Amino acid sequence: MRIGGLQKLTLLDFPGHVACTVFLQGCNFRCPFCHNSSLVLGTEAISEDEVFRFLNTRQGLLDGVAITGGEPLLSADLPDFLRKVKALGYQTKVDTNGSFPEKLRSLIDEGLVDYVAMDVKNSPEKYAETAGAESVLDAVRQSVDILMKGAVPCEFRTTVVDELHEPSDFEAIGRWLSGAQRYFLQGFVDSGDILRPGLHAASKEKMKQCLEAVIPYLPTSQIRGL
Repeated sequence: MRIGGLQKLTLLDFPGHVACTVFLQGCNFRCPFCHNSSLVLGTEAISEDEVFRFLNTRQGLLDGVAITGGEPLLSADLPDFLRKVKALGYQTKVDTNGSFPEKLRSLIDEGLVDYVAMDVKNSPEKYAETAGAESVLDAVRQSVDILMKGAVPCEFRTTVVDELHEPSDFEAIGRWLSGAQRYFLQGFVDSGDILRPGLHAASKEKMKQCLEAVIPYLPTSQIRGL
């Protein structure tokens, strides 16, 4: 498995857990605002053995492992990796772009994932542009349907970019995700590792307008980090 990095402590990435975050390389999307472009395009990897040496020393101190990317479900080795993590007693969280619904269903059915965070890039009409990938919307819709069945705790989230999102997009997202338990808007942050430089965060006022557009459909929606 191509592991691009390990954050040894996070109180934010896995709700309700003291966790670490494992970053996997590779992604089938090319979102122009991606803040982990070095992972998308490939960086020097660390070994799986190194990760498990760390996890063995943190039993009883950490209780969760978050797997992000890139797109974790690209990795054929992910199920086996999660089995090993679960065998050490850790809870697991996987971040996904939703483009591999059958793999997602398999992880849930086997009980390998305890929490899923799925990125919803934009309204359906603007999905290809925002994801930087064609013909992905059907698969994304399937993943939404799987998670909406409630077999595993989950959240949906959208990174708001001034040039790519308008409040009307969030009305469409709200209609699409109506009934979801958790939905978050996140402000775009230019990490300096962006696929397409020159993009900007939405203003606080615009973020609030986007939230107001989605609230009628998803009343518990929140802006994360504002």
